[in-house]
Amino acid sequence: MGTDIGTAGDAQVVRRWPNSARSVPRARRELLDTLAEWKLTDLEDTAVLVLSELVTNAVTHAGSPRGREIETRFCRLSDGRLRIEVHDAGDHRPVLRRAADTDEGGRGLLLVDAVTAHQWGVSSRGGVGKLVWAVCAPPS
Repeated sequence: MGTDIGTAGDAQVVRRWPNSARSVPRARRELLDTLAEWKLTDLEDTAVLVLSELVTNAVTHAGSPRGREIETRFCRLSDGRLRIEVHDAGDHRPVLRRAADTDEGGRGLLLVDAVTAHQWGVSSRGGVGKLVWAVCAPPS
């Protein structure tokens, strides 16, 4: 389980996770529990895919110093959408790219871009590193 570092009412859940592949399924479980509590289960498929990609990227590519944690934030927006943020200590900023047919990876952000209707980005944060965010909307 991640470390709870505070919430803002029932509209935000913030957790810290070890920089480890084992954190990916734990973060997904936390997200599913949060969506159920907020009665946003119609966002499950999209939100789990987005979170899985962003946390996996943070674990794999962030190059965070040993002992640094990854932070997830789930923010319930007033219009029924969900903002997912993944914070890490790495300087590498992800960019959309086209993977070659022979590449084994490199398609995750294309999926995030598609399922969020281009509602994602990378921002600076206080201290070292970056945050990658995405907004998931209910199916129309």
